[in-house]
Formats: sequence, structure tokens, C-alpha cells
Amino acid sequence: IKERHKMSLNELEILRNSIAEKQRQISVTKKLLPVKSALDADLAVLQIQFAQCTDRIRDLEKQFINPGDKNRIRLLRGKDLTEAEMIKKLDELELQLAKKEEKLLEKDFIFEQVSRLTDRLCSKTEACKQDTLLLAKKMNGYQKRIKDVTEKMMALVAELSMKQALTIELQKEVKEKEEFIFYCNSRLEKGLPLNKDIEREWMKVLRDEQMYEMALTEKFRELRERDNQLLPNGVYTSAEQRPNAYIPEADATLPVPKPYGALAPFKPSEPGSNMRHIRKPVIKPIEI
Repeated sequence: IKERHKMSLNELEILRNSIAEKQRQISVTKKLLPVKSALDADLAVLQIQFAQCTDRIRDLEKQFINPGDKNRIRLLRGKDLTEAEMIKKLDELELQLAKKEEKLLEKDFIFEQVSRLTDRLCSKTEACKQDTLLLAKKMNGYQKRIKDVTEKMMALVAELSMKQALTIELQKEVKEKEEFIFYCNSRLEKGLPLNKDIEREWMKVLRDEQMYEMALTEKFRELRERDNQLLPNGVYTSAEQRPNAYIPEADATLPVPKPYGALAPFKPSEPGSNMRHIRKPVIKPIEI
């Protein structure tokens, strides 16, 4: 009973689905009804046009088949030549053809001659290619040498012009110096002093010599100090030399310097600028 009930339920579900599908198809068909009416109207118009075209084709076929119709053929313009005229025309055409053939033969002959000459020229050019290459290389070498020589000449000309300008300037300076010396000699012969510029230059020379001597003296002094600052171990020092030995004052011993050892006397450093902020100590008298 359960199986039958289950089968009946399945059949019922299938029937419901088929009913829904049919209803959907019906609704779609109802929606397409306006389109169908428009298509029917277009179909009627096209059928009418087709019938008209068919009738027109039949009329044209009847006109084409009818031999008595004057409009069936179309005559060409002009007149037909007679037999004599046709023979004369044929002779003229044959004469023109013979002339054309003669010209064609002449052109063929000229073409053969030109081809033979071009072949000779090609063979000559092929034979002269190597010579042309060597000549081109030589020409390139000569052109390069000419270019180098030209550049050297231009450089020499520029250098010569600079030397000439320098020579002219030096000659001018020499002339000015000679005139100046002549002027100075004339003033000295007359017992007159030289001008202030010369005196200033002379004082400048003396000052330079003096400064040079002072610099040499300072340099020698630095060298001497450097020699004095050389320690026995070969190290230079700028520190002030301190005694590292003392001579005993005992009478029984010889006056031979004796090293201090590890307990060398302490040498205080010089007071700095901050000592002005420190009060000087008051030295109290010593009572014995």
C-alpha cells in the first residue's frame, strides 16, 4: 500500500509539472499573438508583390517571344562596307602589319647588339674591379695624409701667429724698458732723484730680501731646535727637557750624576688663566 501511495504521489507530481509547462506555453503563445498578426500582414503584402512580379515576368516573356515586335531588336549604327572596300581595308591592315613586323625586327636586332655590348662592358668592369679597389685604397690613403698635413699646417700657423703676437708684445716691452732706462740715466746724470714708483719698487725689493733672510733664519732655527728635540731613542719631542738625574752633595762621594729612578721630583705646570678666579693664599709666618 505504501509503495502504491508513493507511486501515486510521483505521478501526481509529474502531472502537476506537465500542467505548469502547458500553462507556460499557453502564456508565451498569447504573448506572441500580436507579433503573429503583424507577420500575417507583412506576408499578405509580400504575396501581392510576388504576384505583381510574376505578371510582369510573363508580359516580358511574351514581348521577347513575339517576332513581330519592332522593339525586339536594336540595329547598330553605320553602314556595311562593300567587297572592294573590305579588300582595300584588308590590304591596308596587312601593310601596317608588315611595317610593324619590320620595326619589331629592327628593335630585336638593336636589342641583340646592345646586349652584346653590355656583356662586354660587364666583363671589363668585372676585370677592373680589383684595380679600382686598389686605386680607391690609394686615394683614401692620400686623402688621409693630405688631411693630416693640413691639420699640422693649421696648427703650425696658429702657433706661429701666437709666437708673433708674443714677439710683438715682448718687443714693445723691451722698447718701454729701454725708454725707461734712458730716462733714469738722464735723471741720474743731471743729479736728480728717481721717481717715487722706482723708489717704491726698490723698497719692495729690499723688503722681500729681508723677509727671505728672516725666513731662512727661522728655518735654520727650527732645524736646530728639531735637532735638540731628538731623543736618544730617535723620537722627536716638543716637551721641555727635564732633569732625570742629580749630583749628590755628600763630600765622600764623587760628583757623578745619579738618576732619580721612579721617584723623580714633580714639576708643576704653569698657572693658567683661570688662576685669576682663585684667591692668593695667605702665607702664615713660621714660628720656631
